Amino acid sequence: MSKGFFKLPNFNCEKVKSYKSDSNELNDVIQEYQRMWDKKREIPMIIGGSEVHTEKKNNIKVPHNHKHTIGSYSIAKKNHVKDAIKSALDAKKKWEELSWENRASIFLKAADLLSGPFRSKMNASTMISQSKSFHQAEIDAACEMIDFFRFNVKFMTEIYHDQPESSEKIWNKLEYRPLEGFIYAITPFNFTSIAANLCVAPAMMGNTIVWKPSENQIYSANIIMDLLKESGLPDGVINLIYGDPNDITDEILSSKYFSGLHFTGSTDVFKGLWKKIGNNINKYINYPRIVGETGGKDFIIAHSSANVNQVVAGIIRGAFEYQGQKCSAASRAYISSNLWDEVKDKLISELNSIKIGDPIDPKNFMNAVISEKSFDKIKKYIINAKKDKDVEIIFGGNYSKKVGFFIEPTVIVSKDPKYVTMTEELFGPVITIYVYKELNFDSILSLIDETSIYALTGAIFSNDRYSIDLALQKLKNSAGNFYINDKPTGAVVSQQPFGGSRSSGTNDKAGSKLNLLRWVSPRTIKENFLPASDFRYPFME
Repeated sequence: MSKGFFKLPNFNCEKVKSYKSDSNELNDVIQEYQRMWDKKREIPMIIGGSEVHTEKKNNIKVPHNHKHTIGSYSIAKKNHVKDAIKSALDAKKKWEELSWENRASIFLKAADLLSGPFRSKMNASTMISQSKSFHQAEIDAACEMIDFFRFNVKFMTEIYHDQPESSEKIWNKLEYRPLEGFIYAITPFNFTSIAANLCVAPAMMGNTIVWKPSENQIYSANIIMDLLKESGLPDGVINLIYGDPNDITDEILSSKYFSGLHFTGSTDVFKGLWKKIGNNINKYINYPRIVGETGGKDFIIAHSSANVNQVVAGIIRGAFEYQGQKCSAASRAYISSNLWDEVKDKLISELNSIKIGDPIDPKNFMNAVISEKSFDKIKKYIINAKKDKDVEIIFGGNYSKKVGFFIEPTVIVSKDPKYVTMTEELFGPVITIYVYKELNFDSILSLIDETSIYALTGAIFSNDRYSIDLALQKLKNSAGNFYINDKPTGAVVSQQPFGGSRSSGTNDKAGSKLNLLRWVSPRTIKENFLPASDFRYPFME
């Protein structure tokens, strides 16, 4: 029971380490990377705090060297899913009754452990299993995860402090209860921090979780569980299982105690889950909360007044960091005709300097795409573009999976603003550019808004304030995160809450208290100090 309103420690966003040549942080990650590379790890499920191994296992291969196996993971059977649900429900009472400051302490400790002794381990695991560079691993698996842990504690306290007004002789209170039942977290491969947050955000508010990560992120997911256990997270609060997504999901969604879905992944999968939940609605004791962040067809528009160097840097970082596998990655760009020749020359020149290869080499700006399935999908778009007379590949277009799943940064220029690669999500290192007539800025904004079913991120480069204002108005529903003179990626927890609408998700803004509010069910409590002793009102006299 709390015996005070406790003030949180002071903290800011975690500083990003530079990983300069011969720095301690670089050497630490290289050593950890090599240790993980050389030692195969048999990864168990974690149910009720216990390690669970099964006879059926899948190997974990490395995207940038698919002949190398770094371990294996156990596959859940139906009984394991049932055990995970039971474990979450059994842990619920003690966990939700634990005072907020004790819950907060666990995740603040996790943040400090990750800032220190776990940093190299978390970064190296992400580099190996998800093929991220030093910088991409650092901003994701270290800094963003730390920020999620710390700032969610801050947002939690702000929510609890938000109380209703009271009147004479009346004390009104608002209690933020966790949801009744358990939460199902389905997490993606592309951000280790998002995988952690999708479990931790509901847990922080007193909920218990069954977690199924992407098969391509299981290696670093296990490190997350190591971190949380070291931080003192009680057994059963988060239960980690692997296996066939349909079998696991069907079992979970058939439980009457399913109370919420926290999801990041593909649009089609999310819509399918929503439909299954709807079909099962009569089974549940409450209406489940559904929170999801899905796809994007994220854009850059360069106004005639834009700075060419800034546009080019925005395209390269926005489209090709982490091989274009960010939900927010720029995959279509609209360049004013007066800038195009200069943008094209500069873009090609800069892309020629990019190196691609193993993440352990700091000189490599890009690494491998996540899987053979992803490689083959992107390859098909490139092959079709090479055959199409209405488009031109001005850079890249080459690929190889001999060693790893490597695809060059590829730039397509299209005469048709509705060409397939300008409308469909590719999730890879491909951007398609449409050059618009300088005087058609107004109409091109309408085109951008109408082109995609998604509305996740977008960016404008301009030095003209009227054009910026016009874009803000006409593109108000086109992106949940909008950037002015910056790339459309890199949202920072507490600074740019992340999420989009339309087919990009429910826009519940990870990295803000808006998301945490989805995991509580408020209860209003009114206490009357001098209750009436006579039913009669004055008007009756």
